[in-house]
Amino acid sequence: MSSGDTAGVAKEIEKLYAAVPQLRNIFYIKSKIGEGTFSSVYLAIGRLRSGEDVTFALKHLIPTSHPTRIAAELQCLSVAGGEDNVMGVKYCFRNKDHVVIVMPYLEHECFADILHSLSLEETKEYMFNLLKALRRIHSFGIVHRDVKPSNFLYNRSLKKFALVDFGLAQGTPDTKIDLLKVLQPKKQGSCSQNHPYIISGNWVHQNIPEGLFGSSAQRSVFGERNFNVHSAVTTDNTTLKAVKPSKMLDVTTRKLATRKTVSAKSTSSSVNKKASSICQTSLACDCYAKDQVCNICLARTRQVAPRAGTPGFRAPEVLTKCPHQTTAIDMWSAGIIFLSLLSGRYHFFNAADDMNALAQIMTIRGSKETIQASKCFGKNLLCSKELPSKDLKTLCEGLRSAVLLPNGDQHDIQKQRAALQMQIMENQDGWFSPESSNITHASSMVASCVSAPDNMDIEQSNHNGWDRVPNEAYHLLDRLLDMNPATRITAEEALIHPLFKNMR
Repeated sequence: MSSGDTAGVAKEIEKLYAAVPQLRNIFYIKSKIGEGTFSSVYLAIGRLRSGEDVTFALKHLIPTSHPTRIAAELQCLSVAGGEDNVMGVKYCFRNKDHVVIVMPYLEHECFADILHSLSLEETKEYMFNLLKALRRIHSFGIVHRDVKPSNFLYNRSLKKFALVDFGLAQGTPDTKIDLLKVLQPKKQGSCSQNHPYIISGNWVHQNIPEGLFGSSAQRSVFGERNFNVHSAVTTDNTTLKAVKPSKMLDVTTRKLATRKTVSAKSTSSSVNKKASSICQTSLACDCYAKDQVCNICLARTRQVAPRAGTPGFRAPEVLTKCPHQTTAIDMWSAGIIFLSLLSGRYHFFNAADDMNALAQIMTIRGSKETIQASKCFGKNLLCSKELPSKDLKTLCEGLRSAVLLPNGDQHDIQKQRAALQMQIMENQDGWFSPESSNITHASSMVASCVSAPDNMDIEQSNHNGWDRVPNEAYHLLDRLLDMNPATRITAEEALIHPLFKNMR
């Protein structure tokens, strides 16, 4: 870290001490060890009453985070955490809008740094412990929504693991986490005036009871504004007064103004009726299977479905905006991690948007399987060319062989990469249309669905067991990457898979 970066971090630490003064008396904050969209994480030393110094991780949530979301994350950590590789919580400090969650610190390795040195046995241990953590949180009705290597800490020397960061967590309909019930996503097409909370975007804003976080005032979520009802009414009254004819006008002028007002109202009513008829969902559009979107489709109600997560790890049902998402989306993300471990490539998928991400998945899993699965969760997906599914064993062994070449023969490595890329690109001239609306054309798709850095380190002749990967590993990978969430393997089922027969 440069001197400029060190000075910047020192200033951030001082600001944190100023924002939450209680911390200064308990913790010595050493450094900043992580930063995300909604929080920053610091390494700190805390002195216990026994006189022992203990290392902690301090997660400082951004002040604009909604109180309910903060409380829900704390409840996930306190109720489900502390067992089966799920991070727990030790303390929580709050001062005004600033909240700091104190958790045990687990020193861990960067996934990308150790990927090519992990043995097959270590990979099995990694996946087994990840599945244990997912089984734990799923038993409480928690959908993590952001399962990825950076959120599953791994201490290689101590063989310790920890699933962290529940900032995006949602609850299943039967969740045991009370505050996740409040944060249920908006149901498609539902609108009730008697609902106890206001729905905005994908998340629910509830009037938090006074005393939960010391304030009953609402705050914006994800940058959205809170609109003041009184000011909206005032604006409407002002508009009406401007239209109202003045008392100083004579009778003729009043009659003329009245006629214009009535005419304007009738015209507006006519336009609204016409627009309403155009927006009817029963009207058949003329853009199906075409590289365009018609006005009828544009006038339809925009889909609302949970989409939170990290690109490259989102499940097909998330990419296609399926409103009913379950714990199966975490299992898909675990499958992507397993795919990276078996192939030696991270990040495996790298797409600019959801449709390109779906196209990349389709080049691996096949168009037929994707279309059949999409029908199961109410989506109609169109592909102009049939894409065969890839054999996962052949794909992973081919990609990993470039890593395992002795002495790094760059010429052979480049030839293998080029051959694999050609295999992938052969079937990428199709285009995809969810819900009868053509979203993107294949000519805009990325060159390859497998991303690999040019300066990737090449392992030497030590195969670490990768020359004898059992078929059970690829069978489990196939079950984790099942396109249909209803038949995708669960964490509990995965833990008794034959691949882990010697670990149970």
